[in-house]
Amino acid sequence: MRILFILLLSFSVSGTLIAKEKTIIKTKNKIPNRLIDYKTFQNTVNSSSEEREAKRLTEEEFLRMIEKEDVILLDARSESRYKLRHIRGAISLPFTEFTKESLAQVIPKLDSKILIYCNNNFMGSPQAFAAKAPAASLNLSTFVSLKAYGYTNIYELGPLLDIQTTKLPFEGSEVE
Repeated sequence: MRILFILLLSFSVSGTLIAKEKTIIKTKNKIPNRLIDYKTFQNTVNSSSEEREAKRLTEEEFLRMIEKEDVILLDARSESRYKLRHIRGAISLPFTEFTKESLAQVIPKLDSKILIYCNNNFMGSPQAFAAKAPAASLNLSTFVSLKAYGYTNIYELGPLLDIQTTKLPFEGSEVE
């Protein structure tokens, strides 16, 4: 009987500790910061996933679109990687520099046609296009951030291309 009492007491105490730990975690996660809104971020990701998939372009489609005058080709990689190699005509605005003001300087109209690409679109140039983990691909973050800032006409290079065989034209210090 005494062993049963000790076991029940142990379970009771451990259950209380687990409940307290869950309360602490819930309380800890409710730290207010009006400049961080994870719920809206999640909603933006979820609500734009089908649109993003529909606006992923083949190499040929991307080539045709970059030739149009009303298109903005945005390279959101770091400035150092952009300088090494980028698609000719691309505008550099590193993702870490995205603000309402910096985006408005590069893309003044929210309905502008924007083409994006990232490290994970190219192989064969590990310095300029260092691959990221697939779930951390810069295209994903760039698309979602542009949507969060109100841009509505975003297209993304879809495939993984070899820099030696792609038809996309490059420029930069690694190319010259």
